[in-house]
Amino acid sequence: MKMIQQIYLGFLLSILCVVANAAKDFQTGDIIFQTSKSTQSLAIQKATHSPYSHMGMLVYKSGQLWVLEAVQPVKYTPFQQWVNRGVGQRYTVKRLYKSLNPAQQQKLQIAAEQYLGQPYDLYFEWSDRSIYCSEIVWKAYNQALNIQLAPLQQLKDFDLSDPAVKKLMQQRYGKNIPLQEKVISPDALFHSKYLITVKSK
Repeated sequence: MKMIQQIYLGFLLSILCVVANAAKDFQTGDIIFQTSKSTQSLAIQKATHSPYSHMGMLVYKSGQLWVLEAVQPVKYTPFQQWVNRGVGQRYTVKRLYKSLNPAQQQKLQIAAEQYLGQPYDLYFEWSDRSIYCSEIVWKAYNQALNIQLAPLQQLKDFDLSDPAVKKLMQQRYGKNIPLQEKVISPDALFHSKYLITVKSK
């Protein structure tokens, strides 16, 4: 019994070390990307020609590292839990090229937190009634710091020819695909000229 307790304690300590080290590496406002296992992930990858289909913003609070993400609904997810959800537990973290002071980090956090509890936007509309993962990050930076991380696109700008993409479009929109809808993708933010890579795992 004592051996089992020691093994369990060792496991807990290793998890705590991982989280503690991550917290040292990152700061509030950093942006994290992963390949999601969601049902729409493949379609997003095909449409954007990118492996990254989900993202969120890191927030360090109450002694813990969290990912503020737009899922169903918008919420805080513990860092390691968020990482574990991704394919192969791989992720990339990016940061604004110029350092953010504590006041700017707080403004970013407040701007993103206004969407907490909002439903996930399955239709990728550019409204605040519901919101998707890259949209919340783009809007938080724009509202808090007046920084547009990447140019907005339209739905028609993506590659809609792949069967996986066509199937998703059919399910969501039927024959009325809103090709003029303003959108921002994880890939566009990943390649933002304002961001530098902090860590890729």
